[in-house]
Amino acid sequence: MRSIWNGAISFGLVSIPIKLVNATESHSISFRQIHNEDGGRIRYRKVCELEDREVTQSEIGKGYEDADGTIIPITDEDLAQLPIPTARTIEIVAFVPADRIDPLQMDAAYYLAASGAPAAKPYTLLREALKRSNKVAIAKFALRGRERLGMLRVVGDAIAMHGLLWPDEVRAPEGVAPDTGVTVRDKELDLADALMDTLGEVDLEDLHDEYREAVEEVIAAKAAGEAPPEAPEPAAGGKVLDLMAALESSVRAAKESRGEHAEVRPLSERKTARAAPKQTGGKKSTSTAATSAAAKKTAAKKTTASSARKSTAKSTQGSTKNTAASKSTAKSAAAKSTAAKSTAAKKPTAKKSTTSRKRPA
Repeated sequence: MRSIWNGAISFGLVSIPIKLVNATESHSISFRQIHNEDGGRIRYRKVCELEDREVTQSEIGKGYEDADGTIIPITDEDLAQLPIPTARTIEIVAFVPADRIDPLQMDAAYYLAASGAPAAKPYTLLREALKRSNKVAIAKFALRGRERLGMLRVVGDAIAMHGLLWPDEVRAPEGVAPDTGVTVRDKELDLADALMDTLGEVDLEDLHDEYREAVEEVIAAKAAGEAPPEAPEPAAGGKVLDLMAALESSVRAAKESRGEHAEVRPLSERKTARAAPKQTGGKKSTSTAATSAAAKKTAAKKTTASSARKSTAKSTQGSTKNTAASKSTAKSAAAKSTAAKSTAAKKPTAKKSTTSRKRPA
């Protein structure tokens, strides 16, 4: 990659020679201005307004226009000799947690490449220090005629720098939010939450520029002398009259597109389901769950019927045994009674007279 700036990182008393290269590239399709009548290119010519003639690039310099219209020439040598340390140096001024950086401040991204073998050791030191601290470095540097703010962080095995806007360059969001009082109901939040759950997450690697692809198809068709592809019917727009209906339709459409059953559950039920432990076997489809439930009900009915038959059989057997036991007990009692009567009849009466002799006279 071609470097766009050469300098050094100032890390305390440590100096790291680096090269600045662009970390991003644009794949957008560029168009030329043409004359509609004959297709001729429209070009801009740089003309000196005092001499009224076209000038070459080597004759063009920089100048600052004062309030009264006076032009003050500024040369590259003037800018190179600025009395600031960041003219050729990325000066690290602090280390802060990454969440301290407002994404609104993020600007262009660059990679910082080590310049030469002597830079390898201090470059690696700074990279590993950033990794271990879980922080980002805030730095100041000068690029393209002005001083800028930057954020250094680790990307893979490299150090990347994001240009940051100065805090006073970020506008406050005044007048952006609705200025009327709006009440959002819990049911609407439930549906919005269901829609977010249904859409789920996405791998950014799977996303691509469909607009650019469509433009390329138009260009290819026109180059081949064919008619460009027709545009699809635009989606129905307009005002949202029923927010609940729109949310329900969105949830249903999102679920159907994924082959899921379009069912909207209250937020409390979804939270309970999330808290429950997940099954190892993965998600089951609606049809599989229904088949499983039916099988369980059938098995339950069979088990109940079988239990009832066993219970009836046991009851009958128990009744028979009880009847036999009762008859046996009755016979035994009768036998005992008869034996007792027989024993009583055989006892002698002398026992009574013996007892009477023990009484005092």
